[in-house]
Amino acid sequence: MGSGLFEHSGGEGPYGTIARDIAARGWARMPDFLDTPTWRALAGEAWDLWHAGELHQAAVGKGRRRVRATTVRSDYIHWLEAPGATPAQREYFEHIEQLRQALNRTFFLGLFEFESHFAFYPPGTFYGRHLDQFRGTQQRVLSCVLYLNEGWDEADGGQLRLYIPGDGAETAVDIEPRGGTLVCFLSEAFYHEVLATRRERVSLTGWFKVRG
Repeated sequence: MGSGLFEHSGGEGPYGTIARDIAARGWARMPDFLDTPTWRALAGEAWDLWHAGELHQAAVGKGRRRVRATTVRSDYIHWLEAPGATPAQREYFEHIEQLRQALNRTFFLGLFEFESHFAFYPPGTFYGRHLDQFRGTQQRVLSCVLYLNEGWDEADGGQLRLYIPGDGAETAVDIEPRGGTLVCFLSEAFYHEVLATRRERVSLTGWFKVRG
């Protein structure tokens, strides 16, 4: 999938591979974006927050239109803050920053900020089809999801279903939320959903933003 944002493919290494795939089709999947000890540490932090009651039911919409709607999404979230970040979170942000620089260097996107939260899906929860770009704003440019799940099988459900636009026909790709895998896609271009999960599902979800 081409885009006027992109003029050429990225350089070498994982960040260049992600950039190249986004340039070609608008989305990318990178297994082993983080090493196993780091993503396992992040998963442990998410579980600790869950047991401590620090994860809160997610809402939909923005500003005064923001409401909890469990028929649309039923996950629980906790936003990350750079001050006081743990060593594993700092490692995650360092990789994200290198990706931001590679994307800006290659595509001149003007990405200046990244926001991110843990997302925890208890069994039976889901997130219905949606776009990540809020109506009336174009700040979110690229969505990124890092999965933090050990030993995930297809029977566990919880796949990310990414809807691929086409000439007169839409197709879908289902992506297993396996630990260490990063998925990125253009926020305004791809409808997507999280299918109902049959076991606890953990991720870090974030967005590269431009100045509003």
